[in-house]
Amino acid sequence: MIRSAQAAALFLLLVTVQATTAIAIAVSTEGADALLAWKASLADAAGLSSWINATPVCSWYGVSCDADPEHVTSLSLAGLGLSGELRSLDTAALQALTMLDLSRNNLVGDIPASISWLQSLRKLDLSSNRLNGSIPPQLGGMASLVYLVLSNNSLVGDIPRQLCVLHALELMDLSNNWLTGELLDCLCQLPILHFMGLSNNWLTGGLSNCWWNLPNLLYMDLSNNCFSGEIPAAATASNHYCNLRSFYLAGNGFTGPFPPVLHSCSLLATLDIRNNRFSGAIPPWIGSATPSLRILSLRSNNFTGEIPPGLSQLQNLQLLDMAHNSLTGSIPAALGNLTYMRNQQGWMIPREPEYPDRINITWKNQQLVFESMAWLLTGIDLSSNFLSQCIPDELTNLQGLMFLNLSRNHLSCGIPENIGSLDFLESLDLSSNELSGAIPTPVSNLSKLSALNLSNNHLSGEIPFGSQIQTLTDPSIYSNNSGLCGFPLDNMCADTSLTPDRRNEQDGRNGEGKDQWLYYCVTVGIVFGFSLWFALLFAIETWRRRFHFFVDDIHRKIMKEIPH
Repeated sequence: MIRSAQAAALFLLLVTVQATTAIAIAVSTEGADALLAWKASLADAAGLSSWINATPVCSWYGVSCDADPEHVTSLSLAGLGLSGELRSLDTAALQALTMLDLSRNNLVGDIPASISWLQSLRKLDLSSNRLNGSIPPQLGGMASLVYLVLSNNSLVGDIPRQLCVLHALELMDLSNNWLTGELLDCLCQLPILHFMGLSNNWLTGGLSNCWWNLPNLLYMDLSNNCFSGEIPAAATASNHYCNLRSFYLAGNGFTGPFPPVLHSCSLLATLDIRNNRFSGAIPPWIGSATPSLRILSLRSNNFTGEIPPGLSQLQNLQLLDMAHNSLTGSIPAALGNLTYMRNQQGWMIPREPEYPDRINITWKNQQLVFESMAWLLTGIDLSSNFLSQCIPDELTNLQGLMFLNLSRNHLSCGIPENIGSLDFLESLDLSSNELSGAIPTPVSNLSKLSALNLSNNHLSGEIPFGSQIQTLTDPSIYSNNSGLCGFPLDNMCADTSLTPDRRNEQDGRNGEGKDQWLYYCVTVGIVFGFSLWFALLFAIETWRRRFHFFVDDIHRKIMKEIPH
């Protein structure tokens, strides 16, 4: 009896194991069939060459599975050049998926609502494709979703309100699309959201005060949209937990004063509010309240007043851009104390942020966007303001600077004599000011200088000559300085003011060239002298022979007429 019971139990166990195995195989086969069917629908599936029936689905490129049961849990197919649509992907057969990454391909068509059937999905990345249509509101039903990345497509329409219930969402990137409508206030209810990218869309309206109550929000990018209005203060001071590290508002229509709410964002490292209509004075507290600032761009607004000397407290500041405003007064000498810029090797220290910074600057007369390499740059741009008085000598203490642009102001006096100490300087623009005097000779020591503009000033004297500066041969970089002379300008300096060696340099020759030139002149002189001597001897001999011939001819004629 006991043996019969044991046999029966063993039989039931075997049946159960076989049934479980059969279910696992069925699920695995179903998932494989769904993936093969999607591959067959693609116009270009060369990147999926390993997807064949002869091999297990879990060995296919980009496919990951659970060990037991053998469920497909991850599809990581970024950058394979896949062309086709998502509609042919049977998501009902892939219920165990936790990650779907199809970024950087050539997928077209819309995002099917059926993708929301992937209820276990934690990461959805469809960025950098050619998807169009609207964002399916059904995505709001994916309760497990942590990362939602749909950037760099051609999506249109409003941001679905249903996304506001994705309480597990930590990262949402919808940038670089054609989205319209307003920024939903209900998105402020996402409690653990730390990254929100909405740049380069057509979003309108203002910014709600609820955003300052998100304690986990670290990165917020609203740049290049159609937002307007003033930046509101926090709803309540007691609930204001600003932990922002990067805040981008550039390229909108925001108005009002410098956002006072940032006074509480002590961890802010990147602030880019350029190309708006902010006005008023730059607050003096910016240096003390935001001590972590590394990148500060206030370019192309309507800021007035003087540059706060308190900016010198920003020990980590590496990029300062206040160009194209209406700032007045002098350049604070205290800026020469900016610690990071004083360090000659500071820019070599790896300081990559948690999220890659992006900054748009004028670099060597070109508008460039630096993203992954932004942390390598150091520079100051105060151009196109109403700044006056002298350029502080203290700026030459910033020996880590890679660019300095003070052009189009009313700066006077001369160029600081110690400008040659800026060993890493690659771009220097002091044009369109009222600078006078001579160009300091140490400028020729700037071995990395590849872009220079000193035009439209009152500079005079001889242009310095050196190993690097002599490679800058465009005369326009010195134009409209009536007192300047020397290479590469057409007006050479007067010989009386130059030594013989310097006159040779004025012609573009160094000391070695001078010796070669002297040797050449002597050689030519000797050759010419000998040639002239031989020519003279030849002429004398020719005339001598002609004279003798003439005399002999007369003598013969006379002898014929004399009677014998």
